[in-house]
Parts: sequence; structure tokens; C-alpha cells
Amino acid sequence: MSTVLQATNLVLSFGSNRALDGLTLGADAGAVTALLGPNGAGKTTFIRCCTALVTPDSGELRLFGQAPGTPEVLTKIGLMPQTTGAWSGIKAAELLRYLASLYENPQPVAELTSLLGIDAFASTPYRRLSGGQQQAVNLAGALVGRPSLVFLDEPSAGLDPRARRVTWDLIRQVSDAGVAVVLTTHDMAEAAELADHVYIVDRGRVQASGTVADLTVDGTLEDAFLQHTTGDRP
Repeated sequence: MSTVLQATNLVLSFGSNRALDGLTLGADAGAVTALLGPNGAGKTTFIRCCTALVTPDSGELRLFGQAPGTPEVLTKIGLMPQTTGAWSGIKAAELLRYLASLYENPQPVAELTSLLGIDAFASTPYRRLSGGQQQAVNLAGALVGRPSLVFLDEPSAGLDPRARRVTWDLIRQVSDAGVAVVLTTHDMAEAAELADHVYIVDRGRVQASGTVADLTVDGTLEDAFLQHTTGDRP
């Protein structure tokens, strides 16, 4: 597998708060890379660096061998954020058709909406959707451009068990097709089910990493999480 994302010694501070403190990790094509950590550990900040929403103070970050934010990189990545307030007034189907129009070879919107159960609320404004419905639209938006690298920030948050399984199956299909998937999650079962490689992040740095098998030699993935994190903000 080829490495499509490599972060080395990333440091980023917001005032006196050091959000990233020497973060080093990578992600490969055709693999699911899970970032586990408590709230405030730096996971979402790292994704914001990868999508050029913020710039690290120091360290090196390369996606497909290039700096974040270049046109060549932006056309290859997809993002499923935790919140998308800017989308509040648009209807779900209209939003996905608009996002599809931004790409040269998008996924068929009708196929995505059918697969993720969006058809039933396709004409509903985004702000009126339930949390789980918004998650389904967010995931479709992240995948509609056929990305080579996709960031999924808490992809199953708010989903019922059936919708969660559909989401997991789709993530596996995307990974099996050669896409590099980077996901953050608080769901240990999700990480254990999907991840090829896990990074446990706390206080802006990687505290432990390996396969699920590596990290569960002496217990569960939750045990490893609790062992390597404190939950204290830096």
C-alpha cells in the first residue's frame, strides 16, 4: 500500500493552547486509519490542517506528496465534517447535486441517496433533518467527488444501528476500492470493526499506534484507549 498522507512533528498553537504537539502519523491508500482520542485531543484540528483550513506552526504535512490546499490535492480529497452550519438552508438533494457539479467525474447522486436512505428526506432543508439524517447527507457529500483520500469525522454519530451498519459497509467498500480513509471516532466497536491501523491521540500527539490486534494484546481497544489517554486538555 502506498502512503498518501504523511504528517511529521506537527505543532499548532491557538494562543496558549497547544492543539498539536509533535503529531506524527500516516495514512495509506486502500486502508482505514482510525484516530482515537478524547475531546480536545487534536483530531479535528489535524483534519483542518489536512484540508488547509488552518496551517501548522511547524512540522511537515504532505498529501499525495504535496502541501495541503493545492488545487491538485483539493480535487482528490473528500471531507465529512462534524458540523456544516453553512448548509442549513439548502435541501438535501439540491446540496448533493451542487457538490457533484464541482467534480469532473462525480458519483451518481441518485445511487448515493438510495444507498444511504436519503431519498425519503431529499426535499427537506438540511437544518430540519435529524442528526442521523444530516450524517447521511454529510457522508454522501464526502464521497460524491470520488476522492482518493476521505476524512470522516465521527461518521456514525447519531445513527441508529441499521444506518450505522450501512455506513460501515460503505466505508469498507470505499477502502476496498483503494481509497485512503481517515476517520475519527469515539466508538471503539467502530474502530475495531473498520480500522487497518489505529492511532491513539491525546494532548496533541500520538500516544500509541498499531493494528487493532497490536493494541488489544492485553485487553480491549477501550482498555488501550484508557491506558494511553488522560482526557486533559494541553
